[in-house]
This record gives sequence, C-alpha cells and structure tokens, in this order.
Amino acid sequence: MVTHCARHRWRPRTLGLNRVNQKQSKANPRRGKRRPATSGPVAKADQRIGVPKSTGKNTPPGLVARELAVDLVVAVLTQNRAFDEALTAAFAAPRYADLEARDRGLARQIAATTLRYARPLQARLDSRLDKPLSARYARIGAILLTAAAQLCRLAIPPHAVISLAVDQTRYARAGSHLDKLVNAVLRGLVRDGVSVSSDRETIRETLPGWMWLRWVKNYGEATAQDIAEASLQEAALDLSVKSAPPQWAERLNGAALATDTVRLVPGGRIEDLEGFASGDWWVQDAAAALPARLASLTVGPAAEVADLCAAPGGKTALLAATGARVTAVEISADRLQRLAANLDRLGLSAELVEADIATWNPARQFDAVLLDAPCTATGTIRRHPDIIHLKRESDVARLATIQASLLENAVNLVRPGGCLVYCTCSLEPEEGEQQMSAFLASHPEFEVMPIEPGLAGIEASWITPEGYLRTLPSFTPTIVAEGDGVSVPKGMDGFFAARLRRL
Repeated sequence: MVTHCARHRWRPRTLGLNRVNQKQSKANPRRGKRRPATSGPVAKADQRIGVPKSTGKNTPPGLVARELAVDLVVAVLTQNRAFDEALTAAFAAPRYADLEARDRGLARQIAATTLRYARPLQARLDSRLDKPLSARYARIGAILLTAAAQLCRLAIPPHAVISLAVDQTRYARAGSHLDKLVNAVLRGLVRDGVSVSSDRETIRETLPGWMWLRWVKNYGEATAQDIAEASLQEAALDLSVKSAPPQWAERLNGAALATDTVRLVPGGRIEDLEGFASGDWWVQDAAAALPARLASLTVGPAAEVADLCAAPGGKTALLAATGARVTAVEISADRLQRLAANLDRLGLSAELVEADIATWNPARQFDAVLLDAPCTATGTIRRHPDIIHLKRESDVARLATIQASLLENAVNLVRPGGCLVYCTCSLEPEEGEQQMSAFLASHPEFEVMPIEPGLAGIEASWITPEGYLRTLPSFTPTIVAEGDGVSVPKGMDGFFAARLRRL
C-alpha cells in the first residue's frame, strides 16, 4: 500500500464514486448532465499546462498518444460523452491535427481497452490506495487507469508506460505534485506482477451488475458468459459493398461472409483502403446490414422505402444500392448532414427529410418502412465500450416506451400489403421480442412474416421461435471465401429484427 502523499484513490463515475457526477446522474438517469468543455473533449477541471504538441521537438515519443487516450477516457467517465463523439471531437482538435495514424490508432486502442476493463483495473489500483482522489484530480485518476490498462492488458513495456504516465502527471494543471504517487502505484503493479486476465470472473467484473443479471435471466448463464466474452473483443472491420463481395474480399485481403458482408482485420486508416474514395463500399457491421437486406428482399427493387432514424446512413445506402427509392428521415440536422455526405461519397441518392418520426406525416404511404429505433445498444459493446459505463437499467423501460411511440406512427406509413421491419441493436427483450408482442396485440392489421434460414445469409440459430431475427455478439456469419493466410475476427453485433406485413 502506498503511504503519505500517495495515499489517494480515484474511481471513475461509472463505478458510483464520483460524487459530483452522481448528483448529476439523478437529474438525467440516461446520460447525466454534461459539463461545459473548453476546446476538445476535456472539461475545464481537466485542463493541462505546458504539454508539447505532437510536432514539438522535445515531445517524448508516445506522450501525445497517451494524452489523447486520457482525454477520451475523461470524456466518457467524467463528462458522460459517447466514445465515438469524443473521438471525433479529439481528432478535429488542433492539438491532435498532426498526430500520425499509428499514434491515433494506439490512443484509441488504449482508451477502448481502459473502458472495457475499467472495473477490474480500478480494483487493482484500489488495492494500492486507501484515500479517494477528489474530483479535482479526476485526470490523474484517468492517467493511472490508462497506464494500468497498458500494463495489465496490452503488455506495453513498463518503463515506457510509467515514464510517460509520470510525464503526463507533471503536465497536469491540477495534481502535478502527485507524480510520485503515480510512479509508486504503477511500479507496484509491475513489481507484483498484476494482470487483468480474461477468466470468467474478470469478464463478469467488467460489466455493470444489472446488465450481467439481465443476460443470465434472459439467455442463461452459459450464453450470457459467451455474450460477455465476445463483447470485450475488438470488432472486425465489416464492409457493405455495392456488388461482388467475394471479389472485394480478395482485393482487400479479407473474407466474404454469407450475409454478403466483406470482413477485414481492423487496422490503419479506413480512408486509405481501396474503394473508399471511389465509393464502392461503406463500413457497416454484418448484423446491422441485415434489417435493410430483409426489407429489400421482401419488397424487391424500385420499391418506395422509408428509412426512419436513418443516420448515419448505412441502411439507407444499402437500400438505395439495391434500387429502392428511399426517403431517409432523421430528427438531427447534423446527423442528416453526415448522412448526405456519406451518400455523396457513395454516389447514391435518397430523399432526405429532417423530422421527428414520432409525428412525421408525409401524406403518403410506402411499400416498406424500416424503423431502426433508438435503444440501449447493449449488442454493440464491442464497438462502443462506453455503453457499459453510460447506460443504466432504467434506460431499458424508458427507451421501450419511446420505441412504442415511434411504432405507433410508423404503422400509418405502411400501405396495405406493405412491409414493416422493426429493429434495435439491443439484447434486452423489452426492446425486441416483448415490444413486438405488445405491438401485435394492439395491431391486428399486422402479421409476422417469419424469417427463413438462408434469407440474406441468416442462419437457423439466429431465428427465434416467433420467426424474428436475434443475433448475439457471440455469433459469427459463415465465411464463404477468405484470402490466403487471413484470419478475420469472429463475432457480430447483437441485433433484433422483426418483419411484419400489413394486411
């Protein structure tokens, strides 16, 4: 145990010990209030002083990448910001403008690993500290946590990790005097050979208790364990292509999946891959593409399709690429602008509408309506490790209520004989199977169109007894073609989808 000036302990808000943010979370149980940021993803309380820029001559190698990683962790754990949102803001900040792609990738890897294993990592740190750090020193706590992730999970050489963490502490506006604390705690981890393994107990420890108990209740303990293990893995890079998936898999040295997705080993800048600039493909998880494929295969080409909650546009693009006349509806102007930019790169077109789909009334109906409803997104933790920190159990019921209201308006958009595809990327039955049971009970004008094995590459084990689609992070689509020496990651996002017909 560290004594004297080093007798401090810090834990992230998500573990329930940041008093300031606990108070905030009561006001908004979904996200908590956000603190005003300065420039980039770091709040005023976490500003630094005198940190060299990435182009500085005296910058220690790797320091700026570690600073970016800490910024990202602080943004999620202290400011309650989504990881992707924080990443986008950081990459746009002048401070990181010159950071090489390799260092950006390292920073993202460190931050994502820290978020995935924050709870067990914090427990290891707690064993060496006995007094909480005040909220003023939240950045020092994040420095410790990211350094612990590098030591205990990423096996980065200890001398580099500890030296850079001490440098980061000395540059901090608040807490620079804690450099000896940071040095002592991290050296203690190395001296004692502390690690964070992937054993069953550790994996359970990474999740909030409510999430683990729900998965055990709904899927059984063995499947819950499989889901948890898969959710902690780095996701593959999945691409939806306009045509010829096997050929693109060969050109990009990846694998072609039975779902018509091309799967690659993640790494490097996506923008540098062949086919990006020419608009031949877009990034989309294999499971996320299935609802749009179901809608397209049901109504055929040239159909009129409404894509509700359409941004960032992967489903809109897939529908448009198959020849559908798509109306993409999104409530956020910024997200709609991003969707438009994505379609422009791909050379695809759709009618874009900024509207609230809970009340949108276009005075016409469609052959198919695809509703990808807002949800807890518990099936996407592989890509969004912030979910295990930002979501609350109360979000399930709250979002299920929102989904039901969106469905109530969506029914008016489907013409008789038309198709409604409802989907979420949640593993919670209230947002999937139970949502559909309640909907069908109050809407006898709709019936289930059971999904058949083989349709869009869907396997029999992914289909529920009711005929719905239910993928889990532990599932992997069949590989139909793979490059020589290539071994792509397994898994897919957890998704629910129901296909209904209006009578």
